[in-house]
Amino acid sequence: MSVATAALRGVFLVSSAVVAWVYALYPVTLAVAAALVGSPTRSTDDLPSVTLVVAAYNEVDVIAAKLENCLALSYPEDRLDVVVFSDASSDGTDRVVRSYADRGVDLVRVEGRVGKTACQNRVVADLETDLVVFSDANSLYDPDALRELVAGFDDGVGCVVGELRYEAAGGVDGESLYWRYARFLKRAESRLGSTVKGNGAIYAVRREAYVPLPPEAMSDFAEPLSVRRAGWRVVYRPGAVAREHTAPDVAGERTRKVRIMARSWQTVGSYLDLLDPRRYGGFSVAFLTDTVLWWTTPLFGALSLASGTLLALRRGSRAGVAVALAGAGGLALAAVGALGERLDRPAPTVCHLAHYFLVGNYAIVAGFVRYARGERVVVWETGRERADATSEASR
Repeated sequence: MSVATAALRGVFLVSSAVVAWVYALYPVTLAVAAALVGSPTRSTDDLPSVTLVVAAYNEVDVIAAKLENCLALSYPEDRLDVVVFSDASSDGTDRVVRSYADRGVDLVRVEGRVGKTACQNRVVADLETDLVVFSDANSLYDPDALRELVAGFDDGVGCVVGELRYEAAGGVDGESLYWRYARFLKRAESRLGSTVKGNGAIYAVRREAYVPLPPEAMSDFAEPLSVRRAGWRVVYRPGAVAREHTAPDVAGERTRKVRIMARSWQTVGSYLDLLDPRRYGGFSVAFLTDTVLWWTTPLFGALSLASGTLLALRRGSRAGVAVALAGAGGLALAAVGALGERLDRPAPTVCHLAHYFLVGNYAIVAGFVRYARGERVVVWETGRERADATSEASR
């Protein structure tokens, strides 16, 4: 065997092993380990004081429904405060929020369009409640969501992450499938110690455990990591449910995901010390696998496909042939899915999912490119603005 062939085989084995670990072996290992650990329970009779903080920027279309939802939650009124921060909204959002002042809703307007994370820091600094719950204006909670979040705060727990369920009626089914998979990972990781990722729709932090973040940090990703770094656990409560709608098409999801990944890459580099298993144990494995390696699978997948194809052509490698055929088949299915969307015609579910998967990996790469170029995303856009930007870009 030549040196070139040996090197090619090494690249193929390593890259294929990484992809197999991330997509198959890690979930199976996690499921088996989590099954051996009981799910903790906690009484919710002694309810702490809570401030529900809603992030808003030009959310006039949804903010009234969100506030009605907040005020209808099954949590004692004397233990719950609702605060909306408006990041220099200009569309009437503030007027709507002020109309709820007589029902106990407070508005904190922040001038200068400083971004969600900076607004969060300012609001939390003035709070006195035991817990702070963070939410988005387009996320509607199930009635018992706050009680479920509170139930996760055992001793040593600094952050509790709820469950975001995407309603896919007329939207992107692949997004809902991805979130079902993400929920599985969070549930298993939480049972084993701490989960890695939060989501901006529904998560809670002990006020004493809250860590102020730099404005460019993606708060729902960085805050749980900061809480874990400080020695607290981060757990997941699947019964604390928030609901949102998916984007109407995969193109809309691509725009949103690229933006999210650009901010995520900004954040992850600041937390690489969490990869030290001597200090963080199994959490380091989880962070390495479902964040660092997951986000580098486009690279390892491309290396596996390229090296496998070359081995198949040069050496007749069966494994290489299998990978090459699987890659070609996946790309063909994704192409059919993309064509179906472009022509506004339904494609088979497997084609739609392959297209969505490919778009997700594109977003990882495109987000990294934006990060590597030095672009720093601080502010966020409303769904309407994202749709307008996508429409303009397609002209």
